[in-house]
Amino acid sequence: MKLHQIISQIAEQAFAQAGLAGNPIVLQPAKSAEFGDFQINGVMGAAKKLKQNPRDLAVQVADILKQNATFSSAEVAGAGFINLRLSPEFLAQHLSGCLKDKHLGVEQAAQPKTVVIDYSSPNLAKEMHVGHLRSSIIGDSLARVLGYLGNTVIRQNHVGDWGTQFGMLVAYMVEQQAHNATFELADLEEFYRNAKIRFDEDENFANTAREYVVKLQSGDETVLALWRQFVDISLDHAEEVYRKLGLLLQREDVAGESKYNDDLQNVVDELVQLGYAVDDKGAKVVFLDEFKNKDDEPAGFIVQKQDGGFLYSTTDLACIRYRVRSLKADRIMYVVDTRQSLHFQQAFAATRKSGWLPENVLAEFIGFGMMLGKDGKPFKTRSGGTVKLIELLNEAVERATALVREKNPDLPAETAAKIGTVVGIGAVKYADLSKNRNSDYVFDWENMLSFEGNTAPYLQYAYTRVQSVFKKAGEWNTQAAITLNEPLEQQLAVELLKFEDVLQSVAETSFPHYLANYLYQLATLFSRFYEACPILKAEGVVRDSRLQLAKLTGETLQQGLSLLGIETLEMM
Repeated sequence: MKLHQIISQIAEQAFAQAGLAGNPIVLQPAKSAEFGDFQINGVMGAAKKLKQNPRDLAVQVADILKQNATFSSAEVAGAGFINLRLSPEFLAQHLSGCLKDKHLGVEQAAQPKTVVIDYSSPNLAKEMHVGHLRSSIIGDSLARVLGYLGNTVIRQNHVGDWGTQFGMLVAYMVEQQAHNATFELADLEEFYRNAKIRFDEDENFANTAREYVVKLQSGDETVLALWRQFVDISLDHAEEVYRKLGLLLQREDVAGESKYNDDLQNVVDELVQLGYAVDDKGAKVVFLDEFKNKDDEPAGFIVQKQDGGFLYSTTDLACIRYRVRSLKADRIMYVVDTRQSLHFQQAFAATRKSGWLPENVLAEFIGFGMMLGKDGKPFKTRSGGTVKLIELLNEAVERATALVREKNPDLPAETAAKIGTVVGIGAVKYADLSKNRNSDYVFDWENMLSFEGNTAPYLQYAYTRVQSVFKKAGEWNTQAAITLNEPLEQQLAVELLKFEDVLQSVAETSFPHYLANYLYQLATLFSRFYEACPILKAEGVVRDSRLQLAKLTGETLQQGLSLLGIETLEMM
């Protein structure tokens, strides 16, 4: 249920009855539970327009709201604020509806959208590193939330599987007579490092590498066979990382740069025919009035180099066109490092200009900041090297397993390992997803693996705490009515009914930390409720009602964490 929307509609009707129709109501959660559940702040703005006393107007609106069964109270505070407290009957009715619904009361989209989400996007022929972590888990969480709300989500893993680096690799392997051998990803990485040195230092080698790029692009079967081998080895590694991380990404979601190779010349030719791409010193350039340089001249977006070669820009235009025309996207989301913002804003502008990105299709750059070490610098190994993602995840599992064994030394090794995997991977993901994605954040093992504070282990433990209640509860009436007599029962009820509002907010803004922070607030409230309102020691209808509250809390925590891509456990 959309709690905020329901209350907003009632408040708007009350405004209209009080002669304030058309004025914004400005509804927000109350700053403190002692004042109520929600607060209306719009009366003061309306009073200023009408040149009336705001408190008198607020009293009129509050008197109207008091007559509505949704509220147990509507009180005026200060110069014209209205504090609203929802009635226990209203809360109980809607909680019962959530318990009976497999979607926990979350409505499916009335007009579902086809949403294409571009995320992860590693370069192939090398291991994934920590720089791929944020795109992978933020994109995956957004895909889960949008899918849960009833949209058709198409995941796209735009891997770097084309271009000069593959020409370099082929040239080096032929030179070293290694092209007929079997090899692994570690071999490819070493080959690539050596090839890069040769490319930078030897012009003859560089020319040979470029010739192999041409052969690759023109479909030479010998070169293509090697390229396919490189791609398969690289994707096998990526899939191992995705499985470890618990991502939704599959092999069929891969749509790399190579997918658009045959369409690149068509893109340039069509832009020329439309009059948008013009010749500039031998290159083909789209000039964008929306982006000016320091001399107030339109920025140039190069789509074809002087030598006829193509760029990332060309591929990205072909990609957008494909996603609109073939995938029928209503919304396209690029989950990419913030530093690439300008490139994508220009790509969107160029495709808008050409008509390939119609106004009714939303294109969004979902940027994110950097992962930093405790020294405030980009996260590196102690020796200053790049941290391999699989090694980071393995370390997370090892650290979490050690903590589990420390807390529960009698656990069987297999059980401790299972719990350690779920807690360790969850901790890494939540440490990222609980932060505003636009911000840089400090990667800190001690904080993220803590069982206290806003962490995955704390939330996972909160879920197991709920499950432990039911292990002890025995038989109870699962169809029992909910009665809310205690303040903390009512506060927990209000929080549970905010779930859909939070998911809608994540879907609209692409900020997963809204969901993470909601779950932390819910778990904290449940802990307070658990201490103040005994569940198993209560009797009769009170006991059953509190068990219903606990049940919905557990289901909401589990579903919410699942939408962040984080597993829960029955025991920790």
